[in-house]
Amino acid sequence: MAEPVTQKWSPQIPGGPLNEREFRQWRELLEHRVGIQITEQRRRFLQTNLSLRMKEIGCGDYQSYYNLVVDSTSGLMEWDTLVDRLTVQETRFFRDPAGFDLVRSYLQSRKPRSKPFNLWSVGCSTGEEPYSLAMVADQELGQSSPCRWSVTASDISQPVLSKARAGKYPQRKLQTVEPDILKTYFTCEDGWCQISDYLKDRVCFIRMNVLDIDKSPLGDFDVIYCQNLLIYFRRWRRKEITNHLAKHLAPGGLLLLGSGELTDWHGTELTRISSESSLAYIKQKA
Repeated sequence: MAEPVTQKWSPQIPGGPLNEREFRQWRELLEHRVGIQITEQRRRFLQTNLSLRMKEIGCGDYQSYYNLVVDSTSGLMEWDTLVDRLTVQETRFFRDPAGFDLVRSYLQSRKPRSKPFNLWSVGCSTGEEPYSLAMVADQELGQSSPCRWSVTASDISQPVLSKARAGKYPQRKLQTVEPDILKTYFTCEDGWCQISDYLKDRVCFIRMNVLDIDKSPLGDFDVIYCQNLLIYFRRWRRKEITNHLAKHLAPGGLLLLGSGELTDWHGTELTRISSESSLAYIKQKA
């Protein structure tokens, strides 16, 4: 989850300013269901996106829309639509070069081996991050020394997962991608670039609420990549999520978080490794 797309509110949009009661009601619902913390600084962002959605469906006030969303029968689909709006991510391929360099170095240090390498992109948005991980894994494991590997990618938003599975991106979003990578893993035509079937087949996209990680049947991962996600949660919840992520890390595995997202967390079985731009940990081997 990265920075949300913001829009300006205008008097023509239904709803108007959120009063204190309405703001508290909506922020409590969002934090309870998905853990998102809507601070006072993001009040306008919430107000704008609620109002725009209310205009689309013809709902004139915040309370009526709230009642619709929390309705146990008719509100499920509308809730999914709203969550997608409020968790829109701005992402790109190889967004954090230093983080991907850490993954590359880690994979280099662990090969060769007979056991498959499993990587997990948490909060994968429209797929740029897990596909970037897949390219790094293929370069390090699938070419010079063939090792089996796969990438699991999870997100709460079904619409962004659908886009990720399609693997088709505007060519302008790949302007910073190295030409050799573009040639190897994409087919570009008419202003669009399509991820190769070979790479798509190695990435599995699943829908998951990050608050439910502790209930997930997923196994152990060699690499867990979770950047630009924890900043939207309260500090205690960040620690809780990270503790659950650590449980899904294989012995000797790498956990990579964004810089500044969780500076005071200390996993009992994890050792922090040196990195200027990322929080990175190695889990002790059994």
